[in-house]
Order: sequence, then structure tokens, then C-alpha cells
Amino acid sequence: MAEDTAQGPGRVLVAVYAVFALAAGARAAVQLAVQFDEAPLAYLLSALAAVVYLAATVGLARGGRGGRRTAVVACSVELLGVLVVGTLSVVDTAAFPDDTVWSGYGRGYGFIPLVLPVLGLLWLRHQAEEAAEQG
Repeated sequence: MAEDTAQGPGRVLVAVYAVFALAAGARAAVQLAVQFDEAPLAYLLSALAAVVYLAATVGLARGGRGGRRTAVVACSVELLGVLVVGTLSVVDTAAFPDDTVWSGYGRGYGFIPLVLPVLGLLWLRHQAEEAAEQG
């Protein structure tokens, strides 16, 4: 039987993604409501990150072919976002007067936003290989 997200590493991955969805969403909601004019790009990117984390959470938790597909897209978008926003925030600090979840490659979150999509994609590849072995 293929490993799913009901136990083990998959369960931890879903939990971490859920926490990040909640944290990024709450942060973005407050920033957009109270400080939008200070750094609109940063706050909109934090909101985008929250949506991506939520999609990854749902895809990973749902499992199966459709869930894996959703999670692969979300993790890929997340990795691209972290790399692009991380690079831009280091190269052009004036464009990011306030941090996003992905600024500095997730520096403000212990670089978890940089590592998490890689772990997610590795887990999803493992799940796909197990599903293929089962037929």
C-alpha cells in the first residue's frame, strides 16, 4: 500500500503547510488591511504565498492522483516564488521595503519556505513511484 499523508512524513508535511498557510494568510490579511500603502507588492506576495500554501496543503491532504497533481503545481509555484522573490529582494531591496514570506529566500521564517517545496516535491515523487509500483 502506498504511503499517504495519514501518518509519518506526509502527515508532518501537511501540518507544516497548514501552519504556513495560516501564518502567511493572517499576516497578509493584517498587512493588506492596515498597511497596504506602505509596501503593496510585498503584502500581495504574502497573500499569494498563503494561497499557494493552502493549495499545497489541500493537495497533499487529499492525496491520490488529483491531489498529487495539485500539490506538485503548488510546490513548484512555491519554489519558483521563493527563488524569484528571494533573489529580487536581495538584489533590489528598495522594491521590498517590507518582508514577504519569500523575501531573502524565507530568511524571516528560518529558510523553511526554501526547503519546504523541495521536501514536498521529493515526497510527491516518492508517492507517485509507490503508486506506479502498485499498478
